[in-house]
Amino acid sequence: MNASAGLGSAGLKSRVIVCLDVKDGRVVKGTNFVGLRDMGDPVELAARYEAEGADEICFLDISASHEGRGTLLDLVRRTAEVLFVPLTVGGGVRTVDDIGPLLRAGADKISVNSAAVRDPDLVVEGSRRFGSQCIVASVDAARDADGTDGRPRWTHFTHGGRTRTELDAVAWARELSDRGAGEILLTSIDRDGVRGGYDLELTRAVSDAVDVPVIASGGAGEAAHLRDAFTAGGASAALVAGILHDGLTTVAELKSALSGWGLDMR
Repeated sequence: MNASAGLGSAGLKSRVIVCLDVKDGRVVKGTNFVGLRDMGDPVELAARYEAEGADEICFLDISASHEGRGTLLDLVRRTAEVLFVPLTVGGGVRTVDDIGPLLRAGADKISVNSAAVRDPDLVVEGSRRFGSQCIVASVDAARDADGTDGRPRWTHFTHGGRTRTELDAVAWARELSDRGAGEILLTSIDRDGVRGGYDLELTRAVSDAVDVPVIASGGAGEAAHLRDAFTAGGASAALVAGILHDGLTTVAELKSALSGWGLDMR
């Protein structure tokens, strides 16, 4: 495992993380979690994005939970073998016992969503057994009507955005942090793939609610959106996918622009 994995805390350098959404062994990308397009081989893309300067790679098996199966261990192993940067793997983790095989396959961190809703003690036990730096709690949030106090509200979803829960996303993120999650991977379902910028209200609300690093996800369209996630949103890291897969920019170009704005990049 990479020794630098999971060192997030206030004051650390900002990170650019490339997300590989994997379905049937291929990287895919859609809009608002639907309309998936084939983007290529995960092993080849992981190696390319690391070479471009990605600080971390996030591998999400987006159909595993929905299909009731485990993560594709062989594909995780082959992806990890080409990387030197930290690798986060999610999708299909159903119990604490599923975490060890993924770490042994080369993952540095494990992302959990659906299983944590079903059994929140999975986060407690996972962080106790493997260390909180290994546990990334994934929060997939969609905006609801504003509350009676006029403040925006977001609801948490599971199973790749398919299943609505009754959990308030901000409160759930706080609970996950309290239970031992080392990071929050926060995805705006409303902004996913739209490329109009991250949901800064959501990102700031969660960043203010937890005392662990928040990874902003959903909506990256240009470097300025990442800058806003770090500054206005208070995120420690920004997840990028579609604009890289489609060749609209590179990790190196994004990080160069962010450094030019005075952000302290890893």
